[in-house]
Amino acid sequence: MEQIALKAQLRQEKGSHAAKHLREKGVIPAVVYHRGEEPVNISVADKEITKIIHAAGGENVLINLTIEKEKKKSRAVIIKEVQHDPVKRFILHVDFNEISLTEKITVEVEVVGQGEPIGVKQEGGILDHPHRTLKIQCLPMDIPKHIDVDIAGLKLNASVHVRDLTVSDKIKILTDPETLLFQVKLPVEEKVEDATAETPELEVIREKKEEEPKAGEKAKEEPKAKEAPKAEKKA
Repeated sequence: MEQIALKAQLRQEKGSHAAKHLREKGVIPAVVYHRGEEPVNISVADKEITKIIHAAGGENVLINLTIEKEKKKSRAVIIKEVQHDPVKRFILHVDFNEISLTEKITVEVEVVGQGEPIGVKQEGGILDHPHRTLKIQCLPMDIPKHIDVDIAGLKLNASVHVRDLTVSDKIKILTDPETLLFQVKLPVEEKVEDATAETPELEVIREKKEEEPKAGEKAKEEPKAKEAPKAEKKA
């Protein structure tokens, strides 16, 4: 893999206020991590790091980082993490890992299917691609941008697992061999409810209202309670 050059400046100020001020000037705060050493706070041009992330292969790209006014001429680094604004998605912060070009590292790479399966074109199937990345181990210069898989010959119900892949001897796949990568299968039929089906009638229970008197009729009077007999007066 070719190294991409990136220039950076040492960063003295820390904190959210300082980081916001840098981003307003088109500069992104970043940190370089290296085992056994103190992290180095730096800043990089927004345009340059955005170009690398979106156009040069993303987080697995190998970067030749030159930090201004530093004793080291350059550092070989890869992107460890990129923090984005949750709404506008612009870059907030970048973490780099310094690596050795002579030591193997573990990274994840994308799996890309090549061609349109026969089972899709001729047999009415659909392509399922449940796992889209592979964990691999190799030297930094041997990291592929992605791993291509020829799926043009896949018929209906055929599949490709990790165990079926053939890769360079320089690459060791760490993902479980039984992991399913591609499969051609029949589409699942959706159940559609019949709009003409009869719906059970709901029984509505209403309280009986007292009948109102018809015109010319008097309302029935409620029977009056009988009065208690009066006590007789004594002479």
